[in-house]
Amino acid sequence: MKSYTIHLIRHGITQGNLLGQYVGRTDLPLAPEGIAQLEDLKRRSPYPVAQVYYTSPLKRCVETLNILYPGAQPIVVNDFRECDFGDWEGKTAQELAGGEDFAAWMESNQAVTPPNGESGGEFMQRVCAAFEKVVEGMLRSGTSSAVIVAHGGTIMSILSAYGLPRANFYDWMTDNGCGYSLRITPGLWMRSMVAEVYAMIPNAPADENDDHKMVIDLAREAADRAYGKKEEN
Repeated sequence: MKSYTIHLIRHGITQGNLLGQYVGRTDLPLAPEGIAQLEDLKRRSPYPVAQVYYTSPLKRCVETLNILYPGAQPIVVNDFRECDFGDWEGKTAQELAGGEDFAAWMESNQAVTPPNGESGGEFMQRVCAAFEKVVEGMLRSGTSSAVIVAHGGTIMSILSAYGLPRANFYDWMTDNGCGYSLRITPGLWMRSMVAEVYAMIPNAPADENDDHKMVIDLAREAADRAYGKKEEN
């Protein structure tokens, strides 16, 4: 049976990343360091090509796609934009440390919406709806490969919802300019809405293979723990 591949790539480094700021809706461009990093990554290991390219509407993603895939004509998907951090936008953890809402959010066991921002549930719902629309469009048209350039939170939302091996949201964290490749089998997708995570992007040089394997192993370990807890209940 025909399978479909989707490559998820996080945008390059921005000034907000360098400063450790929470940047969601703010439309930052790539920092000079981000441009240099992407060019270096591309030079060291080629990125996967595809039949169709999608991007978040924010500058940092559009610019990343243009660097990695010059000449591509991407389709902009508004709902692939990063979470709106509301009053936390542009601030660092140190600047927010005194706030009760931020402290509760950092504990991760509590669902806290940033003041005047977007809740985790709202963010996950819009990202997943957009991703499902992309997959359904590929299945209908027979388009067998796609690249999505988006944000760390967007990628973690997609993989925590659909990725195999199963792992939690933060287990899918990835560096700027990096990401994951998914394989979708139509029958399995229509039955269970899951996708196999089969590679990391870009392919690691020989001396980095162990580090990349460790990340996949951690995701698998997280899945084992999750399934183990489920069986005990």
